[in-house]
Amino acid sequence: MGAAIRLFHISDLHFGAEDRRALDWFAGEVSHHQPDAIICTGDLTMRGREREFAAAGHWLGALGVPVSVEPGNHDMPYYWDPLRRLFKPYERFHAMHRAVHRDLVLEGVALVPLKTVGRAQWRLNWSKGRVRRHELTEALAGLAAAGVSTSGSKGLRLVACHHPLVDADTHSTGSTRGGREALAALARAGVDAVLSGHVHDAFDRLMEVDGHAIRIIGAGTLSERLRASRPSYNRLEWSPTGGLSVSVELHR
Repeated sequence: MGAAIRLFHISDLHFGAEDRRALDWFAGEVSHHQPDAIICTGDLTMRGREREFAAAGHWLGALGVPVSVEPGNHDMPYYWDPLRRLFKPYERFHAMHRAVHRDLVLEGVALVPLKTVGRAQWRLNWSKGRVRRHELTEALAGLAAAGVSTSGSKGLRLVACHHPLVDADTHSTGSTRGGREALAALARAGVDAVLSGHVHDAFDRLMEVDGHAIRIIGAGTLSERLRASRPSYNRLEWSPTGGLSVSVELHR
């Protein structure tokens, strides 16, 4: 087996309601294990405030390894700032993204984002997920452009989004509109796994969609906003011969 690529998957940091002990523990895990990259699938802040993004960006930047960051529903201005939410919803997120985000550049591995958050929806609960057709088309185009493989073997194709595309029997739900159709399209495109967050409990399930196998992998939280489990992160290891393994690392 060749040398494994190690990725740490985190989500739902919720700076403004962060768990400082859990954050310090995770930083120690990074220092000890030195992953090749960290993938963060959204909700870096609690209320999308400037100071929360500043704290999240400072913490991520200090980890000392490449970080890939996607937005969550908490990373937009809240309802009491409707003009900013409607007209500049991602302004603060994008400023932090420019400072800390690094595209994943690892041989044999492709990571493509899929946006599941929106500034407004035709339903009361705007925190839930949605996948619009043009956003799915962009993700599929990114996968086609990546064309990863290594040593004659199929590479690892990952998609990162905030909401689970389909629910995984966790305490909370993503209720992602268009999610099942998106998962089927990604499965047909050869995606190995979709990484997400939002529900604050980790999961790893193998699904079969239209005759294609695809994994849905959710990270827990490093915040005080716990559900059924302790703060955690996912450790992903992959090699061309060994495939993908995932373990959930719980804060004690």
